[in-house]
Amino acid sequence: MALGNFSRVTEFILLGLSDTRELQVLFFTFFFLAYAMVLLGNLLIIVTVRTDPKLSSPMYFLLCNLSFIDICCTSVTSPRMLVDLISQRKAIAFEDCIAQLFFLHFAGASEMFLLTVMAYDRYTAICKPLHYTAIMSRQVCWLLVSACWAGGFLHSIVQMLLTIQLPFCGPNTIDNYFCDVPPVIRLACTDIYVTEWLMASNSGLISLVCFLVLVTSYTFILVTVRVHFNEGHWKALSTCASHVMVVTLFFVPCIFIYLRPFSTLPSDKHICVISTVFSPVMNPLIYTLRNNEVKASMWKLRKRCRVF
Repeated sequence: MALGNFSRVTEFILLGLSDTRELQVLFFTFFFLAYAMVLLGNLLIIVTVRTDPKLSSPMYFLLCNLSFIDICCTSVTSPRMLVDLISQRKAIAFEDCIAQLFFLHFAGASEMFLLTVMAYDRYTAICKPLHYTAIMSRQVCWLLVSACWAGGFLHSIVQMLLTIQLPFCGPNTIDNYFCDVPPVIRLACTDIYVTEWLMASNSGLISLVCFLVLVTSYTFILVTVRVHFNEGHWKALSTCASHVMVVTLFFVPCIFIYLRPFSTLPSDKHICVISTVFSPVMNPLIYTLRNNEVKASMWKLRKRCRVF
């Protein structure tokens, strides 16, 4: 039968994490609390950094932007997932699915690039301390953050264009709780060999290259700290330890999901939970609990709020 005789899919059905009602209620409670923690924790970091003049260094400027991206990233998937967990029919329109895919990769790729910039910031602070203020000036920070958003937008546009040019004529069941590239293009009623490798080279290689750059940066930092160790380096190394935990939580699942053939290997939606839920939840906890300056600023902010 000719391709033109098929009707185009107008909606997708999301299978979610489980079809058991008891587990759905449990997941709803857990993910609602997780989403609330992401919003409140990251908003608290943004307000703290913006209101305390002592937190005006490039590291905290980048941390503030990371918190904003985390809010954007988790808000693309979590509200829809929460609604579906209490709904009988988990349908999403084709246009809404493509929009979710676009904004997920927009925020996700921007976060990858920003984490790479944060690693460069720590490398400069530890390995080139005398030139740090000149290299990481406020203008340079704004330029780097803008480049992160621009890179995320270009990456997401490519993913979206490669997806919408595929014919979807059935089936329309996505074995996940949100629309992402691997489970969506697997439903295309055509050969996707070339498309999936183009997408893997886009998403997968970006994840891998950024991760390798981060590992290289932190390797240089460890070597520098080992050779020239002092109290200031110990403080910077403690900050780097927080960054490494965030990087591991974020990049390892992305590399596992995107740097492999989409059609031959099943997608693991439970791995997706790590990058879309756990990583944004852990970011504010890691950066506040392991950073004395941020904790002190939050304590002062709390005192000021009590006064009012």
